[in-house]
Amino acid sequence: MQDYLPACKLVTTHGVRGELKALPLCDGAAFLARLKTLYGAAQGGENFAVRGVRGQGSTVILRLGGVDDMDAARALVGRTLYFAKAEVRLPRDRYFIDDLLGCAVVDAADGTVYGTMTAVDHPAAQDIYTVTDAQGTEHMFPAVPEFLKGIDIQNRTVTVAPIPGMFGEAVNGDED
Repeated sequence: MQDYLPACKLVTTHGVRGELKALPLCDGAAFLARLKTLYGAAQGGENFAVRGVRGQGSTVILRLGGVDDMDAARALVGRTLYFAKAEVRLPRDRYFIDDLLGCAVVDAADGTVYGTMTAVDHPAAQDIYTVTDAQGTEHMFPAVPEFLKGIDIQNRTVTVAPIPGMFGEAVNGDED
């Protein structure tokens, strides 16, 4: 698990007062607006106070402390800025994808370990979790209450109630 996660990629300047247009790499403008500080590297280091964030289509306009003119903004274009996970409070039952990756996926009924969480995608209304088993086979399931029974970040486990065939076991009538 990482201590700093990507917040946005600075793509160009905006106006002459040092604002920057950025592509969000997190939940968007509302999430970025809650941040007080952005960092210049994935390990922290150089930091910028967030002075303003507003949405503009699929991008955001960002105003950073110490960046007061177009020249200062231009020097930052192309950089990725990060946020510190420790400085963010997520709503109940919300998790950073980074924290889910690497968790063991276990059966709620009998404790069977199906594999390790290796990807989280969001193609539609709910997330799709990808689990890779010991043989390297990937299995996917939607992160809905019918299947997802619990997440314990401290113990690095995701508890599931799978249906037959979800993790490769034979479905009735499929045996040869």
